[in-house]
Amino acid sequence: MSFDGTSLPMPSLPRGYFAVGAERISKSLNLGNIMRSGHAFGASFTFTIGASYQALEARADTSKGQWHLPHYNWRGIEEMALPQGCLLVGVELTDDAVDLPRFRHPSRAAYVLGPERGSLSPELLAKCDKVVRIPTRFCVNVAIAAAIVMYDRVQSASVAPRLP
Repeated sequence: MSFDGTSLPMPSLPRGYFAVGAERISKSLNLGNIMRSGHAFGASFTFTIGASYQALEARADTSKGQWHLPHYNWRGIEEMALPQGCLLVGVELTDDAVDLPRFRHPSRAAYVLGPERGSLSPELLAKCDKVVRIPTRFCVNVAIAAAIVMYDRVQSASVAPRLP
């Protein structure tokens, strides 16, 4: 209801879904921030692949995202099980990656980022359907990178025109 008692139109939700996760993450604060941002941006689930014990045991997610959306801890790439039709999108600074502002986000996507002091493993990169890069001069914090990718996804699905 608006202030004058009339009904406000409900915003339309974008079609599809997305998830966000990280490979070999080791810091609980980063995992907590990815989970919190995922919850805030409307992720369907969060995940880790080969996370360290420290990252999994001491989550720092103050929004309690794990109570609102599923979180999967896969021990390795071979254990990873994405929904049928979900594309795996690696976020990595590679020469052949698509710059984020030019990237067309798939309607069903799982975004995966690398560890704090490293890159996505060659094995995981080989499994990625697409690779996107944030056009920066050097790597940013993994939790910040996840938030940037999710913001771009939400923004690109918006009905508001993008600025030139």
